[in-house]
Amino acid sequence: MTASADEVAEETRGKVKCPPKIATSERARGAPVDDVVGVRPGMTYEEAANTVMCSNDLLVVQQDKARRFNIQTYGQEIRQGFTARFAVDRVEKTSKQIMQELQDSAMARSSNRVVRDMQAGQAKWYVATMGLPGQERVISAAREEWFDAGRNPTLQSVEQALIKKYGASTQAQHQTGQTLLTWSYDTRQRPITETSPLYQRCRGTADPDGGTNFSPDCGIVIAASIQGLRNNPELAEYLQVGVIDQANGYDLLTNTEQGLLKLQNDRRAREVEEASKNAVAPKL
Repeated sequence: MTASADEVAEETRGKVKCPPKIATSERARGAPVDDVVGVRPGMTYEEAANTVMCSNDLLVVQQDKARRFNIQTYGQEIRQGFTARFAVDRVEKTSKQIMQELQDSAMARSSNRVVRDMQAGQAKWYVATMGLPGQERVISAAREEWFDAGRNPTLQSVEQALIKKYGASTQAQHQTGQTLLTWSYDTRQRPITETSPLYQRCRGTADPDGGTNFSPDCGIVIAASIQGLRNNPELAEYLQVGVIDQANGYDLLTNTEQGLLKLQNDRRAREVEEASKNAVAPKL
């Protein structure tokens, strides 16, 4: 059945209350700004998903079961993150159209042709979460926004907007048509300067499709990438911003794995106890 993007979003998003209700404690006074459009480490899975959907009526959240952290889950199902993308028109396609799309996709991969998965005016997210089942919390979040065609801001104005929100960056790289900014903090929430041994170690990821690494030695890291238009590199085509809580994320990964192991050991102990009471004796 065909449907417009608005209709697809309405039926997929369910009941979304905006502004979202956030029970998680606010950022401590004097702590570095650590949110991306309201989503910050420490939020519950539900709070983050609701905040993302409140940022645009067309955004649809979907649990991501493909990207997994390298931890032992002992058979337990935990939500390790979600994606959010704009809903699109649902169109019924013929088998011929479907085959043609598959062939086009295969040709693009074989020729290494860049295929954009975003259009002007759209945004996408990836939010990583970790915790025991039903208790998952955000440990990193990244967002990509493509500016409306014909209304592209300058790279400089986007950089100034980032600095206004996050403060002076600890690292900055300016290239033709691209600006990369980083705000790195240690575990005591102090900016990491060039003289620190952590300067090259505490990095973040701005790209929602990028990977993440966690270290107990680093604190909050915000990364931003501003990409310019090909035909005018002084104008921004899209912006990527990501935040990661390195040390707390590392602790949550470790504690979750240990907690899942305890759940398994407790389950086995209960089964042994029940077996001692209810098991049928073997015939010998």
